[in-house]
Amino acid sequence: MKFYDSLYLSESIEKPNRAKRRLFFGVGCSGLYVISLARNTDQLDIFSAALLKQKYFDKKSLVIVGIAAGRQEAVGLVEQMLRDAGAAGREGDIKGYLLEEMARKRRKG
Repeated sequence: MKFYDSLYLSESIEKPNRAKRRLFFGVGCSGLYVISLARNTDQLDIFSAALLKQKYFDKKSLVIVGIAAGRQEAVGLVEQMLRDAGAAGREGDIKGYLLEEMARKRRKG
């Protein structure tokens, strides 16, 4: 499981490191929603963090770009990502924008 450097967080997430730890260990995740880069041709996936507890779930290749306290807040974060992508000239291409930002930060890093 990897986390996006500039992780999008809903306003209800007061302690980001604690939320990341919860997701990583699968403890106390009720109510948390995860936004990740889709592994197929879709752009993003939004799902309950409770899914991370299931054995079949492939956490190794998961790239988490947002954490929210509820589905509505997760949708709000996706809207914010869409605005950010548009402002960067990648209108409608959230996944491309996020991957570009990740690559840019790695080059600087």
